Amino acid sequence: MEGERETWKTEEFGASHEGAVGVLAEDGTVPRPVYFDAGSSGNIQSVSHWSVYDGQFNSVRAASLRGVCSCGWTGTEYPLDWDEIGDEDLADAGARLAEKCTIDWDDHTEGVAAAALPLPEPVTALLEELSREIEKLTKSSPLAAVRAVRRLEVAAVEVGYWAAREVRGDATAEEAAAALGLDEDAARSLLARLGRWSPYS
Repeated sequence: MEGERETWKTEEFGASHEGAVGVLAEDGTVPRPVYFDAGSSGNIQSVSHWSVYDGQFNSVRAASLRGVCSCGWTGTEYPLDWDEIGDEDLADAGARLAEKCTIDWDDHTEGVAAAALPLPEPVTALLEELSREIEKLTKSSPLAAVRAVRRLEVAAVEVGYWAAREVRGDATAEEAAAALGLDEDAARSLLARLGRWSPYS
């Protein structure tokens, strides 16, 4: 079970590769969320943000931080020196290590992108050029830029329909997920949305 914490996603991979700063206790286990009484409202807040694991409020004291991802990836473990931290707030004392975790997760998602099915160079170049042109158009005519984006959405719906239908007949969910850099549920959902069929069929 996970409590509230800061997470990161990329636009392309979404929840399939949702990252966060993870915590390890002294015994190498992942600690349970910390529960806070919200007061008169009677609500109990469950939090697993790395900065709450300072040994207070019935929390475990974090031994190290590491980047984690919803796909199961874990990054380098960065030990916390509590002798050095002393009475300093963990959110401040651990900020540099937490930033390293973010960088590790960024590297991980770059690896995911590199392992996904590569696009033909002309297609990649065209997409990049379209992005640049729309960014330029935004400065001179924002409404025209919005219309251009809308035209792209319409085109994606039209061509994505047939592409998804072809994939449905040619590839398994596992193969599609690997090619797209997604988990299988996300790949099924994407193909169902593009191909306009029920994701439960």
